[in-house]
Amino acid sequence: MSRAETKPEQTSQPTDSPGRGTGISPMALLVAGAFFMEFLDGTVIATALPAMARSFGVSAVDLNICISAYLMTLAVLIPASGWIAERFGARNVFSAALLIFTLSSLFCGLAHNVTEFVAMRIIQGIGGAMMVPVGRLAVLRSTPKDQLIKAIATLTWPALVAPILGPPVGGFITTYASWHWIFFINVPLGALAIILAWRLIPYHTPTAKQPFDIKGFIMMGVSMLCLVIGLEMCSQQTVNLTYALTLLSTGGVTLWMAVRHLRDATSPMIRLDSLKVNSFRVTMRGGFIFRTTISAAPFMLPLMFQVGFGLDAFHSGILVLAVFAGNLMMKPATTPLIRYFGFKKLLIGNGLLSALSLLVCAFLTPSSPEVLTIVMLFWGGLCRSMQFTGISTLAFAEVPDAEMSSANTLFSTSLQLAAGLGVTLGALSIRAGELIATHAGLTSVPGIAFKLGFAIIALVTALAVIDIARLAPDAGDAVSRQAKK
Repeated sequence: MSRAETKPEQTSQPTDSPGRGTGISPMALLVAGAFFMEFLDGTVIATALPAMARSFGVSAVDLNICISAYLMTLAVLIPASGWIAERFGARNVFSAALLIFTLSSLFCGLAHNVTEFVAMRIIQGIGGAMMVPVGRLAVLRSTPKDQLIKAIATLTWPALVAPILGPPVGGFITTYASWHWIFFINVPLGALAIILAWRLIPYHTPTAKQPFDIKGFIMMGVSMLCLVIGLEMCSQQTVNLTYALTLLSTGGVTLWMAVRHLRDATSPMIRLDSLKVNSFRVTMRGGFIFRTTISAAPFMLPLMFQVGFGLDAFHSGILVLAVFAGNLMMKPATTPLIRYFGFKKLLIGNGLLSALSLLVCAFLTPSSPEVLTIVMLFWGGLCRSMQFTGISTLAFAEVPDAEMSSANTLFSTSLQLAAGLGVTLGALSIRAGELIATHAGLTSVPGIAFKLGFAIIALVTALAVIDIARLAPDAGDAVSRQAKK
């Protein structure tokens, strides 16, 4: 199929798109709610594993596969989401994904053994893999440029909030109800979302039916699977280094082969033309690094407070909620700040502040005033929320409409890898901190491994700013200028 024959879907409602209001699009709110439900399910069962293990008659460690199966299904299927949306229409695919996710949630709660539960988690992952990227694509295509910042800000908060709220929400439901309700609660929410999806998401008629790229799908699937499993192995307490490095090497080589195939194929599963857009290319590189460190922070903070400082789980969770508060408080200020400073200046300055907010965590101690700790975490939440939203908006600000589907698929795949790498980076940073502390004779300092780990994460975050500095001075002005009107 020639490039000219591949056209974006045509909407039957060009003047009545839900994204054309003056406030936040109802469709963006719907998709963000679905995102939150999907992201939350990736983390919420972590604190429920002991109760689930007792119910199934196995050890809690044996249930790690429940989390892994879900994440691996996402990793394999997300690269195919763009083709599926183009082939069957975003509204149809998003609604079907919601239905699959909702029904599998019901059967997760009804599972009698580990085998049934893992099978349902895999099916749930199929729904989640289609739900997130296809939902984002529907919003991107229906949102005018002057509303893009608000729409992206709405879509990004679930990725920031869910990792923080997941463990305490899971613990609360498990303690005061039962672990089954973690999944049952999705049923009415999912049913409502399906009804709203058919009302709010405009129908698109595909104008081209590109053949499915089986070779590209297999190579991308193998690559993502090897990278996700390898990264997860590196983050575990006991690591089989040989297996982990073999998987990561295999994933890296397969990814390289996949990129070559996608670049040269006549009808690739994912077109790489969007990488020619400088702002998208930069946000895929420097933005990937930043999204990785964002994913590391929610993993490291509770560990530092509980293992390093000796706080109980509840107290630790209350402190980490300050990050969540910062994330929410920044949302109303996101658009005015981008309007005032522009993307490049804001992302450079706020990126350095984000790195500094992580470095400050290295100076917290068990005796630090609790108010100071909360303020520092709140500040970190503000900075990271601003950076995440700014990068996510700029990524799509200058991408042509014809390349939006492929750009969205690349972005979603990168986001999934960054989430896995974030936990690995956090774990490796803590272990590096242990080695440095041992060699420097600092093991008597409370939480020293975590302190040094946060210093490493802060340095990595600062490196991401170097790539952001390569943006053109007017990068994203078409969006920020229109947002001023």
